[in-house]
Amino acid sequence: MRATFPRFLVILAVLLLPIACVDPDDIVLQGTVDILVVDGTITNLAEPQIIKLNRSKADRITGRFGSLPITKATVDVFVDSSQVVACHETVDGSYQLPSDFKGQVGHAYQLRFILPDGTRYESSPQIMQPVSSITGVKAQFNLKALPPLQLGGYTAGHDFSIESQDPANQHNYYRWEWTLYERQYWCQTCQNGVYTINKVLPNVYKDFTYFVTGNELYEDCFTPPVGQAAYNAPSVRGGDWFYDYPCRSACWEVLASNDINVFDDIYSNGGLITREHIAKIPFYASQPALVDIKQLSMTKEAYRYYKLFADQTQNTGGLADSPPTALNGNVHRTDGKQEAIVGYFSASAVSIVHYWLDRKDTQGMAYGALDPAGPHTNVGDDLFYALNVRRPYPEPSPPYIGGREEPNIKLWPNNTRPPTAPCLLSDGRTPFKPEGWME
Repeated sequence: MRATFPRFLVILAVLLLPIACVDPDDIVLQGTVDILVVDGTITNLAEPQIIKLNRSKADRITGRFGSLPITKATVDVFVDSSQVVACHETVDGSYQLPSDFKGQVGHAYQLRFILPDGTRYESSPQIMQPVSSITGVKAQFNLKALPPLQLGGYTAGHDFSIESQDPANQHNYYRWEWTLYERQYWCQTCQNGVYTINKVLPNVYKDFTYFVTGNELYEDCFTPPVGQAAYNAPSVRGGDWFYDYPCRSACWEVLASNDINVFDDIYSNGGLITREHIAKIPFYASQPALVDIKQLSMTKEAYRYYKLFADQTQNTGGLADSPPTALNGNVHRTDGKQEAIVGYFSASAVSIVHYWLDRKDTQGMAYGALDPAGPHTNVGDDLFYALNVRRPYPEPSPPYIGGREEPNIKLWPNNTRPPTAPCLLSDGRTPFKPEGWME
């Protein structure tokens, strides 16, 4: 399942705030400050099947937008209008189907959910269409692969193209996505604090200098208040500072596609599909990486929604462009009341290729190697710089003598300082070796 599409739904929600309607069938969202955002695609892959529910809200005073996950909803997927598959909430706003569940071509899937206030919603049924296999993938390094604004003027990366044999005598709709896996070596950043494996004991200090940890597992940043909590407590420095902590085990950064890329085979029915610019992978670092290329089937209705969505979020912004309109997805309230709902629940068969990007054809310096402070000495620091636009700053290690730098917060015992941090599974990171990783 994808983790990036909700970000675009929020972008669309922002665009829909003071707008003009160009389609009488669409809802005009003038003055809307509360938009329900739904994202979910059932696939036939053995992967987590996740439905995401959020609200995109604007502050009535500042006008600033934010996205809030919807928690404690009751979420079900109906299969062929008879079998009910319940979802469970894994993290706020994310509802996952059972781990052994995956979709099947030809079967119908419908999303139904109830919010904590009792409001009920449902999608239109989605019949999973078959998808042709990706028969070829090519990657070519291009010094001008990326839009100049994406990385502050840096444009080098790899252009990906695919080939696929479109079935004859059948109207097909496709969507393409990519996921980039980069090896990650830094797993935690503590802002105005230090990372600790064990919980810090309350009101226990050593030598007016150290906070003391106990035996209870904590695994998080310890951020005490600025100043001195007691006469015998350490003094905590104010200001804005941070420490970075290396990964305890193997870890991969997960970077997903940001563009909506769809295709209607009306002019190439039964022919060989050669699609360029399926993916534009930034040259973040010189180390090899893994790129997953996915080809997904779509229904006609889903294609229409995604195509219009792409036109409104990826257009050039010229004077000739139509103003954004409220996109009616396929999710609605069951009581018939109108509500601003952005998103589409769909079902897609998937063809996937795991492509090992060795980056041996690159030219020039990687984006992560452009640190004005000079070259990095540790593997993984280039990627860290590429993602954070700064080099990692580890907590100073003991002994704190002879003029050696001391950390702003010191913990006791200190014989294992600084610690490592676990690689936590999330939308953007995984401790599990991706299928196709060749190292």
